[in-house]
Amino acid sequence: MQRVAGKVAIVTGGGAGIGKAVAELLSREGASVTVADFDEAAGMEVVLGINRSGGNAIFVKTDVGIKSDVVGIVEETAAAFGTVNILINNAWAGSDLLRFEWEADAWMQRAYEMGALGPYWAMQAAFPYMKKQAWGRVVNLCSLNGVNAHMYMVAYNSAKEALRCMTRTAAREWASRGITCNVVCPAAESTAAKKMREREPQMFEKLLETSPMGRLGDCEKDIAPVILFLASEESRYVTGNTLFVDGGGHINGVKWTPELPERQP
Repeated sequence: MQRVAGKVAIVTGGGAGIGKAVAELLSREGASVTVADFDEAAGMEVVLGINRSGGNAIFVKTDVGIKSDVVGIVEETAAAFGTVNILINNAWAGSDLLRFEWEADAWMQRAYEMGALGPYWAMQAAFPYMKKQAWGRVVNLCSLNGVNAHMYMVAYNSAKEALRCMTRTAAREWASRGITCNVVCPAAESTAAKKMREREPQMFEKLLETSPMGRLGDCEKDIAPVILFLASEESRYVTGNTLFVDGGGHINGVKWTPELPERQP
């Protein structure tokens, strides 16, 4: 039996990494899927793959930092499939490592637009559909970086923690509507992780050393199945939670080394 048969799902950042794995798994488990991504080529490739495999998917080109784009995802999904049942807020553009005092206002604003406001707009737009059917699943992707206040990532950390608090607030307010809202904090071989490995190899290896399992999670085998659970009927009594899908990396936190220089390069 397919676990989300007949459901309609939106996956932002669905063109690569975790988002791609989730979109494909939701489709295999019976959902119609909207893949929303800024990268049209990557997103369309995922959609074509799903449809060739007998699934039902559409692509919506989206900048999740623009409200009209985000609302448009929900509107196009409802027009294509009739409703919205499942919302996976996964999109993120990546960021550089910077000391707190070097952070620019423009990037801080962009981080909040993409990391907090984008999911907020999507949740608001999807709510009427979920309320009408008295069933909905929201899964927001956050980060251990914010939970542990990792150094040199103030914009990313604070935006993701804002989203985590927002998720819990929605979970409290929407529980009586049959809508669950949860957070997943993954440590995965994602596109962002691969970029970090290339940019900061020494720091990346130090991060791996702190993981009890000594590796990052596989997007398809380790991360997507947990998100599928939270998107399914099986998680009906689970809401307002943060699930760390990180191989135990959250247990003792992470010591960030090496230090960045005091002077801005």
